[in-house]
Amino acid sequence: MTILALDTTTEFGSVALRIDGRTVAEIPLHSPEGFAHVIFGYIDEVLKRNGVALETVDCFGAAAGPGSFTGVRVGLTAAKGLAEAMNRPVAAVSNLRALAFFGNSDRRAVILDARRGDVYVGLYNAELQPIQREAVTKLPAWLEQITTDCELITAAGSPFRAAMAGSRFDGNTWTEAPRSLAAAVAYCAELDLERGAALDPISADANYVRRSDAELFWRDR
Repeated sequence: MTILALDTTTEFGSVALRIDGRTVAEIPLHSPEGFAHVIFGYIDEVLKRNGVALETVDCFGAAAGPGSFTGVRVGLTAAKGLAEAMNRPVAAVSNLRALAFFGNSDRRAVILDARRGDVYVGLYNAELQPIQREAVTKLPAWLEQITTDCELITAAGSPFRAAMAGSRFDGNTWTEAPRSLAAAVAYCAELDLERGAALDPISADANYVRRSDAELFWRDR
């Protein structure tokens, strides 16, 4: 089984290749100007470097957000376009679920900055299946619902552990995930493909959790 996975949801993106249950390559990327003009070049590079033909890819995975509105669309559109051309399925993987991949506990609570004083949150088990529905909320309100047996997982550079110093979560295991998520996306895509949850390219969609700024501003007019 061969999985090609992309993450372009922040300025720190990545491309990964997973073959027969093992990540064989992951290229970390940094493109503050976005990825639309470079992503296919990196896809070509990772395939050629590992001697893999595009037509042998069994599933295309993409980080589906939450993240930059444009960044989410770039990676997801690229994966969907390749999948449609190759007649393959797509796994649109939540960034929160991909972050949960880096945990080691049976209960993994993921926190991601949503700005405007909000956080994106998710709670997963060791099989990376959701225990609670992903949400955007205020951190204190969500923490009231979380027990101290959870491993807390945040993105690289997150301020949340420092902000929660002295709280009842001081004794919890904290994990800071790396910036490159494509290998985690590939792993989740493999799980989805194995259980028949990968989608046809038309059905795969973004996971914004919260509506875009344009939608929010239009609603408030």
